[in-house]
Amino acid sequence: MINPFQQHGAFSWCELMTTDLQAAEDFYVNLFGWTMTDGPVEGMEYRVMSAGGQSIGGMMTIPTDMQPMPPHWRTTVTVEDVDTTTKMAEDLGGKVLMQPQEIPTVGKFSVIQDPQGAVITLITYAARTS
Repeated sequence: MINPFQQHGAFSWCELMTTDLQAAEDFYVNLFGWTMTDGPVEGMEYRVMSAGGQSIGGMMTIPTDMQPMPPHWRTTVTVEDVDTTTKMAEDLGGKVLMQPQEIPTVGKFSVIQDPQGAVITLITYAARTS
């Protein structure tokens, strides 16, 4: 069994950006039975969703500087080196929408758009000691 937080190319996290965090939380808790906990993101409300005791993603209110973006789900793919992979995506005709940046205690991520216009997040997770 692969560890999606370590395996290059594995989908590892899903995240909902929404205009009404409480309504989204209520909807998905009732629809899928997910449990929600407050996430460790400073300066914003962030919920971590779990299924079967395993963290599977998060949800947050769309930041004001990103509005009027509509609510949407985004997926994250683990990569060995986010800087190298981001550059490679650009060399292959993709567009970098967000340059690599750190998420304290989590890792380093970027957001790219493929040549057809689809958007995906890349991440290299910080080494975990536990």
